[in-house]
Amino acid sequence: MSRRQALMRALDAYRYRQECAVRDRVRSLVADEPRCFENDCWQGHITGSAWILSSDRCECLLILHKKLGKWLQPGGHSDGSPDTWGVALREAEEETGLHPTLLSDEIFDLDVHEIPARGDDPAHLHFDMRFAMSVDAARAPVASSESNAIAWVPLAAISSYTREESVLRMVRKTANLKTLNNK
Repeated sequence: MSRRQALMRALDAYRYRQECAVRDRVRSLVADEPRCFENDCWQGHITGSAWILSSDRCECLLILHKKLGKWLQPGGHSDGSPDTWGVALREAEEETGLHPTLLSDEIFDLDVHEIPARGDDPAHLHFDMRFAMSVDAARAPVASSESNAIAWVPLAAISSYTREESVLRMVRKTANLKTLNNK
């Protein structure tokens, strides 16, 4: 099975049915746009992100994104790769200096958001595949050149860092993860 087919199956299995409209948008892009993993596919392209949690699931690792000026999860472009799981892991390592492990092969969250025009690049959409990961919070992260800061943030204090709905949604989903892991 190809990576594109694996991604389509993962999208079909996406557990958050209340988000089916977003899932269907992402699925359509993957099915209909052969270049959806290329950074210069201006109708939108697939990106991969890491929702990095501490081992006890009480903290998440956020970066202060240099270009966007927002506290967000690590993530980035596919650079042509249909391996969204690998993209998310690569970006996590590049942007934090840590080596988290995937908690599941399942897609944890999907988000479609606009990236403003910058230089020669027009405004475009990121179709972001987000995967839950874990690493020991005692390990000190190292900010990359793509961020102004990096921090372990207690989930209970997330609103002092960001009001970004997609990040707040992942915090809510983390509460469900904690419940599932304790059963």
